Amino acid sequence: MLPQLFQNPASPELYAQLLAIVAVMALAVFAGRIARAAWQRRPPPRRPWQALLVEGLVRLVPALCASLLLLAAHGVFAGAGHDTGVIDLALRLSCILVLVRAGVFVVGQLLGPLSWLHSWEAQLTGIVWLGIAFRLVGWFSSIESTLDAIDLLPGAAQFSLWSLLKSLVVITGFVLAGGLVARAIEQRVMKLQSVAMSTRVGIAKFSHFFLVSLGALVGVNAAGVDLTALTLITGAVGIGLGFGLQAITSNFVSGFVLLLDKSIKPGDVISFTGLTGTSTENFGWVQELRGRCVVVRDRDGVETLVPNQNLITGTVINWSYSDRKVRLKLPVRVSYRDDPEVALDLLRRAVEGNPRVLQDPAPAPRLMCFSDHGMDLELRFWIADPQNGVNNVRSDVNRRIWRLFRDAGITIPVAQHEVRLLNDRTT
Repeated sequence: MLPQLFQNPASPELYAQLLAIVAVMALAVFAGRIARAAWQRRPPPRRPWQALLVEGLVRLVPALCASLLLLAAHGVFAGAGHDTGVIDLALRLSCILVLVRAGVFVVGQLLGPLSWLHSWEAQLTGIVWLGIAFRLVGWFSSIESTLDAIDLLPGAAQFSLWSLLKSLVVITGFVLAGGLVARAIEQRVMKLQSVAMSTRVGIAKFSHFFLVSLGALVGVNAAGVDLTALTLITGAVGIGLGFGLQAITSNFVSGFVLLLDKSIKPGDVISFTGLTGTSTENFGWVQELRGRCVVVRDRDGVETLVPNQNLITGTVINWSYSDRKVRLKLPVRVSYRDDPEVALDLLRRAVEGNPRVLQDPAPAPRLMCFSDHGMDLELRFWIADPQNGVNNVRSDVNRRIWRLFRDAGITIPVAQHEVRLLNDRTT
């Protein structure tokens, strides 16, 4: 296309178009500097998305100004009946530059403020634009054949300079795609307020490293680079790392499982006794979910670091898995000389007015059995805040039962054993 435009190099129309293009470029650069200076003097917008939008427009001002001026020049030359071939080509290239500049800026913002793309944004924009421009003017094929003739590794396997550049472009594309996915995962994970900040950062960094590495490997494979020579070495290193990091990997994967199924969450009351009931030994509150372990704090203020693998493979009682309400049972024994109906009524009155005892479900006193030393009663009631302690509410209710039984004359029998001594009169 370009040789056809310069078939008559002495044409005044050609020089006029070139002069107009040079003037447009100068005006575009001047407009870009004015826009950048105005952006730096004005206070930033209040909302972040507005600041990003204005920043993107400021960076696009030179290319947009050039496109508009070239469009105006096309109208002037066409209206005067002159040829506009060179101006049309420059207009297409300037529009392509607008699209490439905007695309690179958007990708850089999606990758985050700390991405490497921000320091290479101008260079990457120029490389992509030049590639498209060479294809548009018809120089791409000749450049490809010239670079492909330069062999970097003389021998049986051919690896030219063109293959190297093509591989770099393909690998960079896959790395950028992996970085975009990792950035999306990081934004999602950082919003999980129920997970400790250290765990969120660890998950985000691991996801970024894994996805970027995967993108690089896929890009190398897509570029056609032969990695069979490294298969033995990478296999041996992988086996060694697998055995050495087996426990760490197991705990880390178990942490991911806990995050996904949400069976253990911060604030849950868990127990490791393996027995259901009202026993409060070996129980505590989940403080944090970390990458390797779960932090559990007991009533004594001691924080225990439990490996994630133990929570996955072992039996754990979660007192607040679906409902925080817990039923407590207080066994009481009364004498056979007392009226059990009066004792049951006193047990019901023992939890009245207690702010931690729920009335729905209502407390229920029960006569369980007739034992050797008295009648076994049991008071059953529910609480909704086991994280505030269980033994303290048991103590409060037991003290109230003792006072009510003492005032009503109800006897709590003591187990007694009768010992009989027999004399042996055998002669």
